[in-house]
Amino acid sequence: MTELAELPETGTGDIPVELSRRLVAEALGTGLLIVAVIGSGIMASRLSPSDVGLQLLENAAATAGALIGLILIFGAISGGHFNPVVTLIDRADGTISTRDTGLYIVAQIIGGCLGAIVANLMFDLPAVEWSTTTRSSGALWLSEVVATVGLLLVIHGCVRTGRAGVVAFAVGLWIGGAYFFTSSTSFANPAVTIARTLSNSFAGIKPSSAPMFIVMQLLGGVIAFVLIRFLFTPRSPSTSSGTTSTSSPRSKEGST
Repeated sequence: MTELAELPETGTGDIPVELSRRLVAEALGTGLLIVAVIGSGIMASRLSPSDVGLQLLENAAATAGALIGLILIFGAISGGHFNPVVTLIDRADGTISTRDTGLYIVAQIIGGCLGAIVANLMFDLPAVEWSTTTRSSGALWLSEVVATVGLLLVIHGCVRTGRAGVVAFAVGLWIGGAYFFTSSTSFANPAVTIARTLSNSFAGIKPSSAPMFIVMQLLGGVIAFVLIRFLFTPRSPSTSSGTTSTSSPRSKEGST
């Protein structure tokens, strides 16, 4: 059994670079992610106008593929968060400062909004066109909690068990799959939610629907943090086995 690694779920990247470069990486990564989400949604609606299921498949595949590539590109620089909830979990773990957390989130939101504008312009749409797609129901809100909890568990489950190299692929697969098994199509990201209000297209969300999505995503982050601390924090032999610290190494390993 792999010993649990005491590592942050993403951290701020393996390459020691100044904050300004990390912020640019977060803004650019989030922006390109939004380009993929909105752009593929528009293209899907044009290629398959009469088949919503196929539109969703095309949107999910493009988003998952882009997300894998973006994490591989920017992960070593900034941690490849592209998501305020991911950054907030890092702050709760103490692996990023409060100042840097705030700046990361601002960069993600700005980058996402710019990405939405670029996506709209690429398809000859108005640069900013507020979405009219209402997404408001208990089922959708629950879906956002589930999608966010799952996303964070996927990331932590990989990194804290010594498999950081597969995080990009695991995250892409989770998000791609969650498009189909959640009724909300798995936004799971406040910056993405805000940006998607700027496009009246397949991937859009009405501005009045966005606040509850964000609240549910933050709630999912809180639930995930509790689960992560419970599941992936190494424990002392006496705590994990219910015996004294004289327990054998094998019994300790088997109890984690």
